[in-house]
Amino acid sequence: MDILGLSTSPSSGGAYALILNEANGSRRLPIIIGTYEAQAIALELEHIKPPRPMTHDLMKLIVDAFDSVIKYVWINELREGTFFSKIVMNGSHGEVAVDARPSDAIALAIRFEAQIFVSPAVLDEAGIISDESNELESEKIGVSPNQKSKAKKIDNEPDNMETRLELLHNNLAAAIQAEDYELAARLRDEIQRLKG
Repeated sequence: MDILGLSTSPSSGGAYALILNEANGSRRLPIIIGTYEAQAIALELEHIKPPRPMTHDLMKLIVDAFDSVIKYVWINELREGTFFSKIVMNGSHGEVAVDARPSDAIALAIRFEAQIFVSPAVLDEAGIISDESNELESEKIGVSPNQKSKAKKIDNEPDNMETRLELLHNNLAAAIQAEDYELAARLRDEIQRLKG
């Protein structure tokens, strides 16, 4: 996975969505993270070095001091809306996998230039399919306010299950085009709930 970017929404209460993009595919994975973790990721992505080491910089220094290296980060599970991940390190004691929050794991992966992997099951459950041709078109012409309001309207949904699913899928596509990943994640969860 590649890091596509960070986005925020006034309704998210200070949380950010970290958007991962499938390197050889068309799916995106939004992960809600805290402000501090978003700052740690953004600073490293922008190659901004604070005057004193921040927590993730300190963790890198400690891993380096023990002649270890982070090989990769693996987001391996999604349980009750919470993502779980492992940091896989190599050192003098061989390969070690350490449990971590995805936000912390990714903040460290960036510092070590390590790869980020997502379990296929997690990506199947929580990934959002990104239609690049639609995105390119929406970038050229912009997303109209009408499309954005369509994406946000999920209150007056019809009772018919097929029609409701179709409407949710349309709203999901509109939310992705509008780059409202927080809404897209909620719509994806509602679609999964209805299908389950």
